[in-house]
Amino acid sequence: MRIISRSIGLALILAAFGSSGAVAQSSDTQLPIDGRWDASLINNGPAVPFRLDIAGSGPTLRGTFYDGFKPYEETTNASYQDGILTLKAEHYLTTITATLKNGELAGDVVLQGPGFHINYGFEATRHADSTVKLENVPSIAGVWELPLASTSSKGEKSFHLIVRQNGADAEASILRIDGDTGAYSGTYKDGKWILSHFDGSRPGVIEVSAKKDGTLEVVQHNEALKRAIEGDSPETKTASASAGQYDAAPSAAVTGDRLIAYRPEVARAKGFPEPDNFDTHTTIRNANEKFAFSFPDASGKLVSSDDPRFKGKVVLAIVTGTWCPNCHDEARFLVQLDKKYRDKGLAIVALDFEEPEEQGNLTRERAFVKEYGVKYTYLIAGAPSEMWEKVPQAVNLNTWPATIFVGRDGLAKGIHSGFASQASGEFNSQLQEEFTAKIEKLLAENATSQSASAAVSPLKP
Repeated sequence: MRIISRSIGLALILAAFGSSGAVAQSSDTQLPIDGRWDASLINNGPAVPFRLDIAGSGPTLRGTFYDGFKPYEETTNASYQDGILTLKAEHYLTTITATLKNGELAGDVVLQGPGFHINYGFEATRHADSTVKLENVPSIAGVWELPLASTSSKGEKSFHLIVRQNGADAEASILRIDGDTGAYSGTYKDGKWILSHFDGSRPGVIEVSAKKDGTLEVVQHNEALKRAIEGDSPETKTASASAGQYDAAPSAAVTGDRLIAYRPEVARAKGFPEPDNFDTHTTIRNANEKFAFSFPDASGKLVSSDDPRFKGKVVLAIVTGTWCPNCHDEARFLVQLDKKYRDKGLAIVALDFEEPEEQGNLTRERAFVKEYGVKYTYLIAGAPSEMWEKVPQAVNLNTWPATIFVGRDGLAKGIHSGFASQASGEFNSQLQEEFTAKIEKLLAENATSQSASAAVSPLKP
């Protein structure tokens, strides 16, 4: 009631005497900040619209980012004081700072990753539902393939495109061997969809147009991120040339390319290559060689594959990095697997590769572990550029993440490249089923061998 009274009082004063901009601005500091906002990132390219929900106040204040039409990530720290809003997603090293003026938010966003530091402009207005009803909207839902004009940095010749649609609203994700771009979302307008995504990381926009021949034309925009990785952006002059070696910004993989999407059966008929197989892209150097590792944890304590916590266990060894959005996606699932199978003989270990500048205080790694409730072992394996040296048993290891399945005998049984998140629809469902089946099979193999041993050599009374 006090806030309402103050607002009414100020309104009366402004109406009676006319007001300077300074008085109008001071009234904004008394307005609530919570609610749904239509926000945008701006940086010398198409704006990146995204949904931002703000809830709570004081110590309970938080912001929620969306993956497509679903809430996905939350801020780890938030404040609103004197008209200034600060939202931090510390598990991504992302910070939004904005000022509320005349009912609108304006400020900037800072994104950080291996070899890049990007500043975006930030704008947000209160959400208002659209009353426009569209007719004759093309149907584009389903799975498509995107043949590439040239081979990707990972050796790929084609990507998947997954589209979900509800009338004029659609969300789409590009799935590569690393994982997906997250779900771009938007509404059909002027003959095409302008779909966008920002969940605290991997900002981007794609234009999707349905063609008369049954194909889709897809153009991905992420100019700011691409310039940062290539070292051409004025705000990222410290960008490392080595960043591209480990694909610090996978969402920039097709930036600027005008690609054509085909239904899988059409792509086969035309002789286009299929997207890479997630289970054969990376292989084991020697199936008879034990998978070994020895790295410190966040406190500096050395932990190895010979540690009792791994002996005789089925092990999932995850090549990962907290700078990698697809690794964030996988962590959610790994936490579920850990809870379900830890007491049945599964041990999960993250082999975490962080930038040298992050290894001193591990700010992002600690926030990552806290945000997702990680209870499995987290080891600091080195810098991303050291991955091939530190994990020599894997051949063609070039994805983030990569999941190595290790049997109770210590031998690697296979490697799954990348991680298809919920944005990838049926590919995520298939991945979860396959991971679960592999784990249960490896757990059962030991039980079978133990039973056989007991039958051959029964214990003496």
